[in-house]
This record gives sequence, C-alpha cells and structure tokens, in this order.
Amino acid sequence: MMLSANKLRTVILVSGFAMMVASGRAYAESAYTRYPVVAGAFYPEDTDQLRELIGKLTRRAGPSAPALPYGTSLKGLILPHAGYEYSGWTTAHAAAVLSGLKNQKIILLGSDHRIGFTGVAVSSADQFQTPMGPIPVHPDAGRLRELSPWFKPVKASDQREHALEVILPFLQTYVKGFTLVPMVTGTVKVERVIDGIESILDGDTLLIASSDLSHSLPYDAAVRIDQETIGAILRLESGSIIRKKNSACGALPIEAMIQVAIRHHWQPMLLHYANSGDTAGDKTAVVGYAAIAFFGEMTMNQKKKSTSELTDSQGTILLQLARNTILETFDKKPALKALTALDASLRDKDLEKKQGVFVTLKLNHELRGCIGNLSASESIVSGVRRNALNAAFHDPRFQPLTRKELDTTDIEISVLSEPQALAYEDAADLVTRLRPHVDGVILKKGHASATFLPQVWEQLPAPESFLSHLCLKAGLASDEWKTSRLTILTYQVQYFEEEN
Repeated sequence: MMLSANKLRTVILVSGFAMMVASGRAYAESAYTRYPVVAGAFYPEDTDQLRELIGKLTRRAGPSAPALPYGTSLKGLILPHAGYEYSGWTTAHAAAVLSGLKNQKIILLGSDHRIGFTGVAVSSADQFQTPMGPIPVHPDAGRLRELSPWFKPVKASDQREHALEVILPFLQTYVKGFTLVPMVTGTVKVERVIDGIESILDGDTLLIASSDLSHSLPYDAAVRIDQETIGAILRLESGSIIRKKNSACGALPIEAMIQVAIRHHWQPMLLHYANSGDTAGDKTAVVGYAAIAFFGEMTMNQKKKSTSELTDSQGTILLQLARNTILETFDKKPALKALTALDASLRDKDLEKKQGVFVTLKLNHELRGCIGNLSASESIVSGVRRNALNAAFHDPRFQPLTRKELDTTDIEISVLSEPQALAYEDAADLVTRLRPHVDGVILKKGHASATFLPQVWEQLPAPESFLSHLCLKAGLASDEWKTSRLTILTYQVQYFEEEN
C-alpha cells in the first residue's frame, strides 16, 4: 500500500512515540521535525516561487517601510499571519527593522485557532521546516516545558496551527541565522505567558506576537475598529484589546507584548496597516493586518556590534576636515584659530579607528566626484584627508575641481562597516537578499569589480536595476549578475553631509 508524505510522516511520529513509551521516555523529550502544514495554501510550497514572492512584496513595501529611530534596537514585533496575497505586503514592512539582525533567539508567540487546549503549546520539535530550509529550536523551549506544567507540547497544534508557520519564511529572508522558541497560547492567563517569556528574555532576544486584527467586517467598519486597536497598542493600553470583541485573533499574544513592553520601557511604532480589501479581497467582509515594531535602548553588546557609532558632532568635524584639506591645495587656509580647534577635535579615539571611508562631492545636486577605500586599512581621519583630495582632483570621470566650484560644492562622508560576503543560490535569490537603502554592495568577477554606496538606492530603488548598473560600472554586461556566478559583498554606512 502506498502512503502519502503526510500519512507517512504521521506513521513515523506514531511509531517513534510508541518506542519512546516502551523505553520509558515521555513525548515531551522527543526530538523531531515540525513540517509545514499550510505551504501551498497560505504561501507557495515551491522554494523559488516563495523567494520570488517575498522579494516582490519586500520591494513593494520598501518605499513606505520606516526605519527605527537612530541609536535604538528592535525588541519586538506584531505581525499578521494570513495568506501572503492578503497580509504579505504588511508583513514585508518589517524588512527594514529586521535588516542586519543575525544569530537572534526569536520567541514567536501565536494563539490557537484550531485545536482547543489549556496552557501554552511549546513544541518539542528540534527544528521547524519551511520550503526555505530548517530552523533550529532554541534550548529555551525545553526550559519552558520544565518551568511549569502550563507549558507543554501539544502534538495536534504542531500538526494543524498556522499562526507561527506563516511568519517563518519572512524571518528566514530578513534575519541571518536565528533559533526559535515557538509558543502557541490556548486557554491560559496572560500572567502565566508573561512569566514564561520573562524567564528566557535577554538582550539578544526578539519577541514576535502573531495576530491579525478584526475579522469579517465591512471595509469602513473594519478600518474604524482596527484604528482603535492600533491606537491602543501604540498607547500601550494594557487590558483594552483582550477585553474587546473582534479586535484581534491574537489578543492574548498582543496583550503579553504590551505588558512586556511596559516592563522594559519599549516604545511601539506602526510600520504598516492594511486589510484584505486593500490587497486581494472584496470590501464586504475584510480582515485587518498591522505590522508594529517595539524598540528600546541598545544593550552594551549591541552597541559594540553597531557600525554607526559616530556622533553628529564627530561627523561635522570630518566634513570640516575634508573641506579644509581641499582648500589647502588652493593656498587658502582657514584662520589659525579654526585650524587649532579642528586639530584638537581630530585627536579623538573614535576618529582614529580604522574603517573604510568614501568622500563624495556634489555640485548642484549632481555627482562631481566620489573616491574611497572599502577596506579598514587606515584611520578615519587619514581616509577623509586622502579621499577628499582624490574625489576633488583624481576621479577619472571628472576634470579636477576648480576653486570657484568648491564654493558651491557639497561634501558627503560615508564611514563603512567591514564588507561581508553575501551567500546566495542564484539570481532570484540574490535579489531577495539585498536590502535596499541599507546595504552597500561590492560586485566582483575576476579582476572586474565595482561598488555602490547605500545612498545609490535613492536613484536605483529596484534591486534588478541596481545590480545591472553596478555590473556596467564594473565593465561587465548589464545582465552579468543573472548569467554568471559573481562574488557579492555587502556593507553598511554611516554618512554625514554638509547642510546648506
């Protein structure tokens, strides 16, 4: 008798369970893979099609996706869990705030839609599988199950619940390497859920609550109810959503998020709101979706990892250095007092760090020169001095800058993080892995190479066009990124520009 994949999987799990019972081991200690149950329904089960769709949604969301306030870090998210044609556009607005995260522990908190149980389902799987690959389950999942009988494996939830699964491919796209603590709430007091979260929450943990908003209301009524719900979240109103009928299917996870945010002084920020009437459904009965980020102060560990460490005043000093360096070539030095003050300011340990630096000149908002070094081979101060001169007088695309032009030329300085190799499978995968307005890109093939700073995304917002122009800059065919295996590296910058 032939067995389907799903039936075969069930037989394997049942057989494994029987053997564990025979050997005196409990189900809670079993190890297995939790396979996707709504792939092919809520989102494509084909890996290439899934990557292509997420890339398309991310590009569509890009222009309206806000970034976190400077100097803060992402602590939590509320994301929807409907089919991608309905809620994927909203979920994709999280790309900008998730960009750059790696090796995170992610607590993914959803609510039961299908089974009915008491407590919190914490899967005993050792990994969650999606069409994009496996996701390891963090050991803290086991610690939760040991913490209290309220946290337990619920096998039926693993086999049917979609609230966690639907979000995972987006996380696999935006976050480089993460482990998962899966939690699905049944009938349980929110205080018990929060106790569990707090027991495993640390500075490198991201908390995500999975929830759609109102269900099956006419468009205008849904927008009104959803705006009230979003407003309550943004005001951190504990208790209001969980008491209100048809506010959110994940009201308990949202309530837990609000209370944790209050305890840790996180601040909420709306990333996007839409409903199914805006995306792929009619407007007679819609479902609402919101993406909301929670941010807080960086931990010491995050500050050490941050590449954007210079202050605005330090940036101003570097801009003065660049302009004075160019002025000196025209034998017109600033006043001695100004030079003395600048020299004193340059004796700054932060500015003595070795980092890549680019200096860009613009005349009437048009490029007039741009030269820099990608590697951290010299101090920031030395890099600004050298590249200011190179951008002004040795960029082969332009004639040397004149004294008259300098007066109306604006200077911009970019301080780079260390470039990192970007792993990708093919051209379609490469497009989805690039982060518009975040990543600078280095492209290499043999002796040919070129780079675009992240600021270039403003002129070339589509990744395909960005890559094609970068290939041309490297002296390659515009479609070389599609037809050849290229070496791709990415980096991020902190940039400063003169104020007119």
